[in-house]
Amino acid sequence: MTTSRDIRFAILGAGVAADYHRQAIAANEDRGARLSAVGHYDPARFDEISARFDAPCVPYETILRDPDVDCVCICTPSGQHEEQAVAAAAAGKHVLVEKPMALTLGGADRMIETCAGAGAQLGVVLQRRATPVFERIKEAVASGHLGTLTLGAITLPYYRPESYYGQAAWRGTWEMDGGGVLMNQGIHLVDLLVWLMGDPVAAAGYADTLSRDIEVEDTLAGVLRFASGAVATITATTTTDPGFPHRLEIYGTDGGIQVEGETVRRWEVGTAGAPPLEPPTVYETSDAGAAGSARGISAAGHIKIVRDFVGAVRGNRAPMVDGREGRRSLAAVLAVYDAAGLNDQRGELTHV
Repeated sequence: MTTSRDIRFAILGAGVAADYHRQAIAANEDRGARLSAVGHYDPARFDEISARFDAPCVPYETILRDPDVDCVCICTPSGQHEEQAVAAAAAGKHVLVEKPMALTLGGADRMIETCAGAGAQLGVVLQRRATPVFERIKEAVASGHLGTLTLGAITLPYYRPESYYGQAAWRGTWEMDGGGVLMNQGIHLVDLLVWLMGDPVAAAGYADTLSRDIEVEDTLAGVLRFASGAVATITATTTTDPGFPHRLEIYGTDGGIQVEGETVRRWEVGTAGAPPLEPPTVYETSDAGAAGSARGISAAGHIKIVRDFVGAVRGNRAPMVDGREGRRSLAAVLAVYDAAGLNDQRGELTHV
């Protein structure tokens, strides 16, 4: 089904992620995207939030009852995603949810099933898939330019000071954050590994809280093994001042690619059995970006995700990163957590 009328969004939450969604919706006004409202739990903040987002701030329940809201962007603490997504779908709204989509695979499955049953689109904001450099790497892998994949690696030497976790009581908790550096920051790069190399069949890991006064891990090392026999390493921390750009490396029997931030550092791609593929335009980032601050990323990825989501709603098709795709990266993170013994700390949260 297609429609030419505006697609009206409401955002749940008013933090950093919500501001990226605000920017993305505004950037897609030419596609008919409109911000109708912002949902929040605290009436004392309604006026301030309304002014900042240039849209009415109302209780969550008001948004669910509003027949003029087509899509709900969920930008609340991770531990609230599942219930809010299910409620929005049951109210007839399409759902675009920030990562991680849920804290458990059972929660992710419930979201997928509820949205499917309600005829609602479910999209997950794993926006690095929409970044041109990673789109080109996906093309290189899919077209066989790296041969058979054998090795992947992601490194996140990030920095989040104690004050970052002190901004809100839910940060750094198992109940509402669901995990630390891997679940919160690293899941974006884990998602790229899964997208490029497939679903892992085994995992190993070590994790600890070395520097921050939080429940969850601030440092982790892991290994994923894939059905082909290929392996990928994961190293991540939020303790490294001032923060350094993440790295992604992918290697196969015919070549390899090394990326730092969104900058290609090495592009050695074989052409056996495939036409030549030039590297993407190489550009230098001026700072560590997301490595040093949650506000350090560009809004470009969110803009493309929202643009695609508008098209998915109009065309009644799956979004670029739908619920099943979002579940894959969550499953990989939880497999490493299980291997590292963190699921004992997660208490009632489990990986099944």
